[in-house]
Amino acid sequence: MKQEFIEKIITSYNPKGDFIQLGSGILNGEVVTDAKVNIALKMMNRHGLIAGATGTGKTRTLQLIAEQLSDRGVPVFMLDVKGDLSGLAEVGKTNDALIERGNAVGIPFEPSSFPIEIFSLTGKLGASMRLTVEDFGPVMLSRILDLNDTQSGVLSVIFKYAQDNGLPLVDFDDLKRLLSYLSEGVGAEEIKDDYGKISSASSGAILRKIVAIEQQGVSHIFGEKEFDIQDLFGRVDGKGVITLLNISDIQDQPLLYSTFLLSLLAQLFKKLPEVGDLDKPKLVFFLDEAHLLFNGASKAFLSQIEQIIRLIRSKGIGVFFCTQAATDVSESVLSQLGNRVQHALRAFTPNDAENLRKTVKTYPTSEFYEIDKVLTSLGTGQALVTVLNDKGIPTEVVATHLVPARAVMGPCSAEVYEQITKQSDFYSKYQERVERRTAAEMLEEKEQQNQLAEEREKAQVEADKQAQKSRATGSRRQSPLEAAQTQASRTLAREGVKLLGKLATGLLNAFFKKK
Repeated sequence: MKQEFIEKIITSYNPKGDFIQLGSGILNGEVVTDAKVNIALKMMNRHGLIAGATGTGKTRTLQLIAEQLSDRGVPVFMLDVKGDLSGLAEVGKTNDALIERGNAVGIPFEPSSFPIEIFSLTGKLGASMRLTVEDFGPVMLSRILDLNDTQSGVLSVIFKYAQDNGLPLVDFDDLKRLLSYLSEGVGAEEIKDDYGKISSASSGAILRKIVAIEQQGVSHIFGEKEFDIQDLFGRVDGKGVITLLNISDIQDQPLLYSTFLLSLLAQLFKKLPEVGDLDKPKLVFFLDEAHLLFNGASKAFLSQIEQIIRLIRSKGIGVFFCTQAATDVSESVLSQLGNRVQHALRAFTPNDAENLRKTVKTYPTSEFYEIDKVLTSLGTGQALVTVLNDKGIPTEVVATHLVPARAVMGPCSAEVYEQITKQSDFYSKYQERVERRTAAEMLEEKEQQNQLAEEREKAQVEADKQAQKSRATGSRRQSPLEAAQTQASRTLAREGVKLLGKLATGLLNAFFKKK
């Protein structure tokens, strides 16, 4: 049976061309050195899943795959949740356990270091990584703000209006100003016919959610200078650069950083050209804590994830989801993950047992293993593996003793960390925010113009009323000179009448006296 097992694994996992070495197969508890388990490099853009219970070695599996991709000139992006992946920059320490593991899998342990860049959403632990509100889009922003369907619809209207009117939405100030403008006064009248009315209840609810995010101190991830996705494709001395996003200082904001990662993927999807099937991927993107993307996600959000994963491989991008169980990922996405590395699962509770049962169903049957028993008996650094061979066909399921990582398995020293971050070209490129004329300033100018126009209109209306009144009374306002002339004329007229009266009286008296 052992020879049959070796032949089966060699047939399944011996790809043509370059490949990633995962380890050697395990049969009946024994590591079979001749049964090498590999992933064809050209299949790394068919996406994958790395799953397993806490403490079973998922992070080290990420590391060993990232190291080998870097060796082959493939850039890598990884989320560093605990801040312990920076050790990739330092040569690993040799010890008996690592040498023994390397010998067991038939791949001698050779310590090495790898080129890395470190970013941070807060800007405190590395170069600042930002996106604009516009880049995030209404669907993903609704996810972060935890909006209901009605509020999400309002947000879509706001984004559509901004796009139609050339209003750049860069940060939350732009979004709040536009929301306020469109929910009352001139703005509300302006959009009523073409976009629909925004109720004060909806605008108020959205505003409160934005303020809540701002109070958590992470709103500064929106702004400029925004991250340029081309900076993910670096190489140093022929090795692919491993870009780490250190979020150890905002671990309590999982929905924010997980959605941020998906937004980065969306940018890659939108901006990269189609390249078809390549001999090796242009970039491999590891999406850790993947279950956070799917918990409570709206249909629109799930649809966006599915679309990105389905189509982005044609851009030369491979995506690996990392989570505790395959059941954490939606079925529509899971069906597109051709490469699976499943670490041990535990069945301590009824929910654990149910997840185990569901996970077993996602794997093909095997003549060498009882899948449920293997999944609960795997040790640290071991995993159940099935991948796509170089023809795109799923391979035989095999329990695998994994290759050890060659760099430091933990954080690098404080001195090395400081050197990497502060001496990076990206630190100077992204650390300072850039301010320009955006939606908030444009709307302020527009409101000032509207106010001036309103004041001019009121003045004109008042002037028209006065003119109409003057025409109705047949009079008009006189200048001081005209008023003096009029008064003088009236006085002269009165005096003239008196003089004429006296003259007439004198003439009449004289006439009658003669008679």
